[in-house]
Amino acid sequence: MRIVDLLHKEGINLNINPSDKSECINELIDLMDKTGNLNNKEEYRKAILAREDLSTTGIGDGIAIPHGKTSAVKRASLAAAVCKQGVDYDSLDGMPAHLIFMIAVPDNNDNLHLEVLARLSTILMDEGFRKSLIDCTDKDEFLKLIDEKESEKFPDEVENKGEAALSSTNDGRYKVLAVTACPTGIAHTYMAAESLENKAKEMGISIKVETNGSGGAKNVLTKEDIENAECIIVAADKNVEMARFNGKKVIKTKVADGIHKATELLERASNGNAPVYHHESDSSDSDEEVDGEGIGRKLYKHLMNGVSHMLPFVIGGGILIALAFLLDDYSIDPSNFGMNTPVAAFLKTVGGLAFNFMLPILAGYIAMSIADRPGLAVGFVGGALASSGTTFNSAFDSSIVPISGGFLGALFAGFVAGYLVLGLKKLFSYLPDALEGLKPTLLYPFLGIGLIGLIMVIVNPFFGAINEGITYFLNSMGGTSRVLLGIVVAAMMAIDMGGPFNKAAYVFGTASLASGNYEVMAAVMAGGMVPPLAIALATSFFGNRFNENERKSGITNYIMGLSFITESAIPYAAADPLRVIPACVIGSGVAGAISMIFNCTLMAPHGGIFVVPVIGNPLFYLLAVAAGSVVGMLMLAVLKKPIKK
Repeated sequence: MRIVDLLHKEGINLNINPSDKSECINELIDLMDKTGNLNNKEEYRKAILAREDLSTTGIGDGIAIPHGKTSAVKRASLAAAVCKQGVDYDSLDGMPAHLIFMIAVPDNNDNLHLEVLARLSTILMDEGFRKSLIDCTDKDEFLKLIDEKESEKFPDEVENKGEAALSSTNDGRYKVLAVTACPTGIAHTYMAAESLENKAKEMGISIKVETNGSGGAKNVLTKEDIENAECIIVAADKNVEMARFNGKKVIKTKVADGIHKATELLERASNGNAPVYHHESDSSDSDEEVDGEGIGRKLYKHLMNGVSHMLPFVIGGGILIALAFLLDDYSIDPSNFGMNTPVAAFLKTVGGLAFNFMLPILAGYIAMSIADRPGLAVGFVGGALASSGTTFNSAFDSSIVPISGGFLGALFAGFVAGYLVLGLKKLFSYLPDALEGLKPTLLYPFLGIGLIGLIMVIVNPFFGAINEGITYFLNSMGGTSRVLLGIVVAAMMAIDMGGPFNKAAYVFGTASLASGNYEVMAAVMAGGMVPPLAIALATSFFGNRFNENERKSGITNYIMGLSFITESAIPYAAADPLRVIPACVIGSGVAGAISMIFNCTLMAPHGGIFVVPVIGNPLFYLLAVAAGSVVGMLMLAVLKKPIKK
């Protein structure tokens, strides 16, 4: 089905002027309703908004493609609008949207909306074409431009639907093959394919691109294609079938590189500058090396896989425990504080149970990231042993109280378990194929858990001593040293706002929380709240330092900052890192120092302003956050110069 067949003049507006994304969507829904293709306008609106809640449909490069699939649609159709001055659509690249196409599909058409998305993404890759649509003032001309571009991109779609955009060489072979795939943003799969095909055409390289999108693989590479190709480019952010490329030269990279680095990838592929890929039968595709990824980056990804799975247990359990202390009556039994009343006892029991899963989950998912599913059980048991601090002596003598290896012990267990299972995979690869089914069900769990248990009971005394020493050190710190620690951990939260420094500080805070030191977590959260708040204040009181879109987004940063979501400051830092990052780092450092000076404590590892009732010295804590935010704002005002109109 062609794009021009889905568009009608009643559903086109070439000069809309919405104030924000919400108003833009409403205007497109009104246009769609004018086409007469809706049974129920409000139900269709719900479908559009539900899709936006999953992730923004502002795909970047000035394009937004909202879409809804519902029984409220009579037949498939499109509405189109041009916003010449641009509208803030929360696009992935942070830039305003100028071209908005809204798709409506009945719910009995399984993949039609994906096909329309793919086709739109393909024709809109041409920057000159996009500009001609934005400059267009006549609806007939608008439809004519789309018809011509669609005919150019799909000249033989009836006879050769699904064929590659670039023809093969005279002998029917393709020099380069490619696979593009993205986990959620459907359009990026096809944008990468289009970019590779266009650049290959310019460079005279024959190419065939398989698009592995949400609707399934299209233009699938055949066995003959793979045998005859010189190199394969896999530009993907999710797992794709890799076994078929065994023995071929393969470049594995991100889908974004397929869009923005197509020339570089094609030059490498055509020159044969790529490693030969070797597939192991029991390895997961996620284990394969991404192009240009170093050892440090791999270890960081494994660690973050564990941390990301751990955080829900830490946050949910931590807040419940904090609420138990808030709602309990200390005077009933000080030694049983947190469990004196039925409500408090319930909250602390449930929260404690969730919180105690923190270390096993951390270790389990680090191991799973390294060794795939067989590593999960081995890592989980290793993390549990690190948490309990079990040793040979304590296992035989109940009078010996084990000392938990804590966060460091769980980290050790996770990495050791992962690489231990990888070693077992290598070892068992020599077994007969008839025993293949026994590996995941018997050999890996039996030997893996047994070996990690042996290792952990040996090393637990060492990590227990370290954990106890760190706890003692933190609790004994005073004066200048405590303030310095608060400055450092709070400032780290603002250095990369969600990156390695930020995560390292947060992990240190949660580890301190598990050890009974609540002041570090308070400084960490204060430092994380400051960057969005400092930017929000600066956009309000020094608005001439920011463009219109930045000023509009500044209001959102008030909410994000108060909710302890540091990442909302990233677009500002990315746009002007040399000024924004130093200002935020200094402001966060001030907040961390004040929090430490007044001995503020935090038992909940997240929540921002919503967990103030469970913060020790809450007024001084709010003062710390406010002071840091104001300092950050003033630094931004000094470092950033007014924008000339």
